[in-house]
Amino acid sequence: MGEFELIRQYFAAAPCAQGGAGVVLGIGDDCALLEVAADEHLAVSTDTLVAGVHFPDPCDAFLLGQRALAVAASDLAAMGAAPLGFTLALTLPQADPLWLQAFAHGLGVMAQACRLVLVGGDTTRGPLSLTLTVFGRVPRGQALRRCGARPGDVLCVGGALGDAAAALPLVLGQRPVAATLADPLLARYWSPQPQLDLGIALRGRATAALDISDGLLGDCGHIAAASAVALYIEQERVPLSAALRALLPMPEARQCALSGGDDYVLAFTLPAGHVPALQAAGWPVAVIGRVEAGQGVHLLDAEGRVLNVPAQGYQHFPATAPVSERSSGPQD
Repeated sequence: MGEFELIRQYFAAAPCAQGGAGVVLGIGDDCALLEVAADEHLAVSTDTLVAGVHFPDPCDAFLLGQRALAVAASDLAAMGAAPLGFTLALTLPQADPLWLQAFAHGLGVMAQACRLVLVGGDTTRGPLSLTLTVFGRVPRGQALRRCGARPGDVLCVGGALGDAAAALPLVLGQRPVAATLADPLLARYWSPQPQLDLGIALRGRATAALDISDGLLGDCGHIAAASAVALYIEQERVPLSAALRALLPMPEARQCALSGGDDYVLAFTLPAGHVPALQAAGWPVAVIGRVEAGQGVHLLDAEGRVLNVPAQGYQHFPATAPVSERSSGPQD
């Protein structure tokens, strides 16, 4: 199967590539044409997923299609951007029709859930990797950024943490677990749900925000550094799912929530007065800490004592250790 036939059969003809609001021209020309209003900014983010680094190889192609787009779309949520479109650069060792059909199906399911339209991309031969670029739009001056947290704000997350990190040994076949325990966690790993609508709801409310991809402690360090403040996290208030509590003893469950990656849940700061309205509207907002003058991320125990826990998130090229990429672990 040639490149152009592959594109036509599995991607250009897919329901998620049939255009939508803001897409002037999609697949079929040298460039896509996107339209945003004069009072909006175009938000753009790119993610690359490599077999054996960001996902196990081999793996289920349908699940991979879902996960690949969800991971990229979560960056739009972190900026409070409304979804618009995406491109896919797909590198394949071979053109396997069954694999392509399943992958395109998974991609399309997540595209529909995220309200994203496939507008172009590229295919080439080589080791399996996926590069997705997502586009969104946000009113001028309302994009959520990492640099606005202020002393006196509270620190919040948009839901339970740690499920995907707990699922990783299950994904890799390292821990046999009954399906009743495994399935909810595996769903969080393979089909994360980008919090796009929560990001939009945080416009004009949140002072800083990001999505948690490399672990709560490490990612909150980005907010602390960009905002030149200190974040204090109360570990007892970090929400854990019932599935995570059922699978792991509390110390391990809490470690997954604090340092594990791949949650794709929003972490954000805002004045405390905004929290009741968000919760009343049904958003799963949990207050887990506060912002103070100072620097860095500080973890507190139940008595308010600072714990000595490293706040380093996952890095592909650590500065103080040999390069060693963890199989199918977190990504930026």
